[in-house]
Amino acid sequence: MRSLAVVLAAVISGPVAAAPAGYFNLRPGVALESGDSWTDAGARYHLYGVQSCLRGTYYADSSGRRKDCGEASLAVMAAFIADTKPVCSPIATIAKVTHVVCYATVGADQLDLGNLMITSGYAFAALQADGLPYSPAYAVAEQVAREKRAGLWQFKDVQHPAILLGRAAARSPTVQ
Repeated sequence: MRSLAVVLAAVISGPVAAAPAGYFNLRPGVALESGDSWTDAGARYHLYGVQSCLRGTYYADSSGRRKDCGEASLAVMAAFIADTKPVCSPIATIAKVTHVVCYATVGADQLDLGNLMITSGYAFAALQADGLPYSPAYAVAEQVAREKRAGLWQFKDVQHPAILLGRAAARSPTVQ
């Protein structure tokens, strides 16, 4: 039994050539919509529990230049895809968007892509309508990134997208 566990560990932690059953490869060249979503072959995908910076929102970099926050998230997502060749698994489809969890291979390690985006400071824990995170682990990762002033957190005027989305929702009339 012990040898079976060793063989399984070697297979699971070994280099990933093709996605295992139930998973798909997230290849460079997909059409990134943001730092948390993309389209591929007409299908839309979103990293579950992740909220990237919104495109068209801005921060001032260390030299005072105005930069698009959403573009920064998107660039880091593109770099992670190119460098780590993530493999994703669908977990739910809502309104024609497939929500996925992905793992990225870094050396011999397989790491959660959403967690990488958040701990790098270029994405945030997505919040539900009641203000609670979809993933408590991502909320912890976000707090650590914020405390370390990682990525976008180093800039004083970066706003959490949930604040901006909440304000926009408050201004929109509700349909009854």
